[in-house]
Amino acid sequence: MIKVAVLYPNNAGNKFDMKYYMEKHIPMVRQKMGPALKNVAVEQGVSGGMPGSPITYTVMCHLSFDSLDAFQGVFAAHAPQIMGDIVNYTDIQPVVQISEVKI
Repeated sequence: MIKVAVLYPNNAGNKFDMKYYMEKHIPMVRQKMGPALKNVAVEQGVSGGMPGSPITYTVMCHLSFDSLDAFQGVFAAHAPQIMGDIVNYTDIQPVVQISEVKI
């Protein structure tokens, strides 16, 4: 299993429209990725590791695929639409990490 983490760092003054993200962007990603996308989890930061500390990431999105090839194949076909939509909900440059899930 491959997990693609899309992380939006918490930077002072940045915007993030969670309503748009959940109601427009994520459904579009689901539609474009089709059956290759096995699961989506969206997390909104509420606290850093220590009580009262700032969040590290405003939002984290985790997308699961059976394999790296499955992700790369479907993403390549739709990258312009998916990446082009980012400006509609945030001015944060996302950080992407692709990982192999071990357990």
